[in-house]
Amino acid sequence: MTMQIIRDLSKATFGGCVATIGNFDGVHLGHQAMLRHLSMLAQAKKLPLVVVTFEPLPQEFFAGDQNTLLRLTRLSEKLMLLQAAKVDAVVCLRFNQTVANWQAETFIEQLLIEQLQVKYLLVGRDFRFGHQRGGDVNLLSQYQDAFALEVFSAVDYQQQRISSTLIRLALAQGNLAFSNALLGHRYFIRGRVIYGDQRGRTMGFPTANIALRQWKCPLRGVFVVQVQGLAKQPLPGVANVGVRPTVDGRQQLLEVHLLDFQQSIYGKRLRVEFLTQLRDEQRFTSVAALRQQIQHDVEQAKQWWADYATIELD
Repeated sequence: MTMQIIRDLSKATFGGCVATIGNFDGVHLGHQAMLRHLSMLAQAKKLPLVVVTFEPLPQEFFAGDQNTLLRLTRLSEKLMLLQAAKVDAVVCLRFNQTVANWQAETFIEQLLIEQLQVKYLLVGRDFRFGHQRGGDVNLLSQYQDAFALEVFSAVDYQQQRISSTLIRLALAQGNLAFSNALLGHRYFIRGRVIYGDQRGRTMGFPTANIALRQWKCPLRGVFVVQVQGLAKQPLPGVANVGVRPTVDGRQQLLEVHLLDFQQSIYGKRLRVEFLTQLRDEQRFTSVAALRQQIQHDVEQAKQWWADYATIELD
């Protein structure tokens, strides 16, 4: 069944639902555990499972032009992961000043009770909502004549609480093994291949370029990747995520060089999965030095695939 995506609250009519609320950045193992629990409950009660989330994230809205949040997923990627978790509907609220000004009681009474008709609500212990984060689980518990409330315990991995913040830190450090373990899947970026400046092609290493626009990705550097969306099986590649300092780049860009692949793929939508980091992004003294390093990166990536691919990959 196709997941319903609702941006207009007037269309959020369920006649009762089980629900949870949050940013769900990355839809990591902790989120997945919550959603599995809710999915079983929704099936038992014959009610839809609804996730309420926000775009932009509240932290991004309040930061404005000074935003530095390194998001794990853009909205399209988050929605794809929520659908895979068998969510029936996502209510995606545009977070603006009006929403920011909602009193916590308004959030509960008008959104949860009147509009969504929530019958069962699951939130984390640290959940805060409403104007100046004035609402919490203690306030929600006062409305249990309207809906049942359950507070979900955090999920731990190696004695650490799984959180989007912890995963962002691991990715920023290039620790893909740890971040992927917390996510429950390989970290990936999806996007459409755009026309670039052809620098890679002129150096003998054509790249598929995916613009990240205003999204601030936590990854930076050169990685061994596999790419889905072009063939039945994932294709091997090497990718750079960064601003390309050697050629005075400014905007963050994902550049993927597919190994031993020559087809034109402009306009194709790819899913790039990150497997291991080769090096950090760096500035080179010349384009010739950059080309020499790219050649070395490609050779390293090919060697990784020869040594580890059959062991590491599903």
